[in-house]
This record gives sequence, C-alpha cells and structure tokens, in this order.
Amino acid sequence: MYSRRNLLKTASAGFGYLAFAGMANRANAEGAGDLNPLSPKLPHFAPRAKRVIFLCMQGGPSHVDTFDYKPQLAKDHGKRGKYGGSLLKSPWQFRQRGDSGLWISDVFPEVAKQADDLCLIRSMQCDQPVHPGAMTQMHTGTAQFIRPSLGAWTLYGLGTQNDSLPGFVSLSPPSGTSRNYGSSFLPAIYGGTKVGRTGRSIPRFSRGGSGESVPDIKNPNLSDKQQRRQLDYIQSLNRGKLQREQYHPGVEGVIESYELAFRMQDAMPELMDTSGESEKTLAMYGVNETATSNFGKQCLLARRFVEAGVRFVEVTHGNWDQHVNLTTDHKARAEACDLPIAGLLRDLKQRDLLKDTLVIWGGEFGRTPAAQGGDGRNHNNKGYTTWMAGGGVKGGFSYGATDEHGYEAIENKCHIHDWHATILHLMGLDHEQLTYRYAGRDFRLTDVHGTIATDILA
Repeated sequence: MYSRRNLLKTASAGFGYLAFAGMANRANAEGAGDLNPLSPKLPHFAPRAKRVIFLCMQGGPSHVDTFDYKPQLAKDHGKRGKYGGSLLKSPWQFRQRGDSGLWISDVFPEVAKQADDLCLIRSMQCDQPVHPGAMTQMHTGTAQFIRPSLGAWTLYGLGTQNDSLPGFVSLSPPSGTSRNYGSSFLPAIYGGTKVGRTGRSIPRFSRGGSGESVPDIKNPNLSDKQQRRQLDYIQSLNRGKLQREQYHPGVEGVIESYELAFRMQDAMPELMDTSGESEKTLAMYGVNETATSNFGKQCLLARRFVEAGVRFVEVTHGNWDQHVNLTTDHKARAEACDLPIAGLLRDLKQRDLLKDTLVIWGGEFGRTPAAQGGDGRNHNNKGYTTWMAGGGVKGGFSYGATDEHGYEAIENKCHIHDWHATILHLMGLDHEQLTYRYAGRDFRLTDVHGTIATDILA
C-alpha cells in the first residue's frame, strides 16, 4: 500500500515535472468560472496569422553577408570604417532573386529560391550589443528583467487549438535559455514546453521506442489504466481542496495541467512519429543528409506541431557568433539550416498553411561591416536584418534600410518593440490592449513602446 505522501511523489514523477511544470498555475484574468485557461480566445480583431514558427538564429548572423546587400562595402573593402577597423566585403556574391528581385547572398541558395515569399526587415535595432541581453530582449522585450516571452504572451492572448498538446513548444532549446520560453509573472500554464533534450538532435519518435519527446511524460512502471487511477485519486484530493476553498488559482491550474500531461501521453508520441512522412518530404527538409539532419528534423516537427494546432513553435539554430573564421563558419551554419528552412516554407505552402502561418527568421543582432581578426565581424545591434514569411506579410518585399556600409538603420527603423507589436498585430492582438496586471500595474510585451510596421502588411 502507498502512503498518501508516496502516492503523490510517485504520481508527480510519473506524469513528469517537465511535462507540466510550465502549466502549474491557473490564470486569474479569465475568472474563476473558466475551467480551462488554454481554451481558444477571440482576438482583438481579425488576424492575418493563426500560428507562429520562430526560427531563432542564436549568435547573431551577419546581415551584410546574408540579406542586406551593400555594394559600397565591396567597393570600400580595406578602407577604414566609420567606427574604426578595416571594412570587410562579403565573401559571398549577392544576386537578385525571384520575380521580386530581392538581393540575397549565395550563402542561402535554397532560401533564396523562396524570395517571393520573404518580407525582409533590413532596419532592425535593439538596445543590447551583448548576446544574453539581446537574446532576452528579442524574446521578452527587455534585457533587465525577467518578463514573459513572446510565445507566452501569444498563448495568453489566444489560447490553444488542441487541448491534448501544449500551446507553446520550444524544440531542443539551448541550455540556459529557459527564460526565452518562460511565462514569468503570467500564469505558468502559458509558458513554453521544452520538447527534446537540450542542444541534442530529436530522434524519430515511435510508440514503444526509446526516444523521449518530453522527459518523464510517462511512467514506464505503470500501465495507462494504473496511471489513470492514480491521477483520478490525486484529482479528487485537488477538487476537494478547491471545493473547500471555493477559489484557488494554483489548484485549478494543477488540475488542468495534470490532465493535459495525461492526454499528451497519447498525442505526443503520435505527433513525434515521422515514419509516415514520404521520402520526398524527408528529402525536402534534408532529414537524411548529415549536415541538415538535425535542423531538418526540427523544422519538420515544427510543421507537424502547427498543423496539429500548436499556437507557437520555436526552433533554435546556434553558433552564428563568428568573430573569426567568418567565411568557413558562416558557410557551415548556413549549410546546416538553408535546405530545412526552404523545405519548411515549401511544405507549408503546398499544404495551404503558409497563408495563415507566420514564419519568423532572425538572430539577436547582426555583425559589423568592419573586420575583426581579419576574417570575422563583431556584434552590431544598431542595424541588422530579420525576415518574415506567410501570415499576412508582403512577399518579395524589403522594408527599411541601413547605411551604405550596413552599420546602422537609417530608414524605417524597426526597434525590437516595433517588431513585437507587428507580430502581435498579425496574430490579431493589439499590443497596447494585451496586458496583465502584476505588482500593481498593467504590463505588456512592448512596455510603453511599439509601433506597427504597417508597410509590411499584405
């Protein structure tokens, strides 16, 4: 016989802390009568996008070597730069792509073929020239405080479309980045669920296989029926406490999160099992190629997640921080993700999902036009490039500009607050109305800032 304490401990381990740690509290804002804080919610106005895939390029890819063509930089190669150092031309050729004629570097040949679906934002700015602060600001709007992430705000504002899956998923995020998919002071149920081991490849998941999509989601020592009996007993204790106290957001959140974790035991393995995908589809993502296998698998899973109703999916690709060996390392980084990204865009489009799926690409900042270490570039937060595709943005379009060498944004500047405001707008959310009361005041993702880049809207 189990004691009550041992039963609770066993059940907690069996359903898995990581499966529902981000779902442990109940949202206060919806009121006590709403039993499911993840239920779909009406947007503030008609959305252009229903879901988001965020392709996060950790480390700061160089804009002047990828999506921001600077012919003057090539002409002035070797001359002293505006802020010191010698100007360094790009090792790669830029060409006009597609019917739109967007200038894109040869370092991304496959993505370049999708030029007519890309909306390049070439005037990005953020406040931090260092990786931790800039990465945190890109995800949360601030570098100084722990605040809810973009994905958490989106889930809080719109809810989920599949009650058997998390509404916000982060695929194999790098270690030490939990705040990038966290909920902070928002109810924890809106935080992202980590799927896959940190920094590791995600194995093809099949029923009865050894791969784990979400650690500890299933107790291997108990049958489904036994787990269900355990859970029913725990839930009866939780509901008894709730009945006695009438209103307890924490207990309400635990009840819902336990149920979601149990439902995920069936839904998640099926979703992670890619054995039914055609060889053509796997090849499109580069899943069977050594260089592209890891990121290709994650991009394929991202498509499967949004197709199943997950609201926000983040996929991270790291090691873009080339202070030296730019030519070799940037090429290797691009080769690992170029085909998978292009495959994702093609796949979404052929499934008629791209029109209402917002795909975002970008790093925490860009790189300097001046050389560092001969063949490298330093951090640049004053002007860099991100891009969007699908989800209500203009395809084959370029917005904003940096100066002739690519040092800083000079036209249609897009601060990270503006970027966040625009993303929320595309999802049908007014960034000034999407607020949460905490510590005596109303907070929002954009704080007191943010202007929508209306020119990019289709």
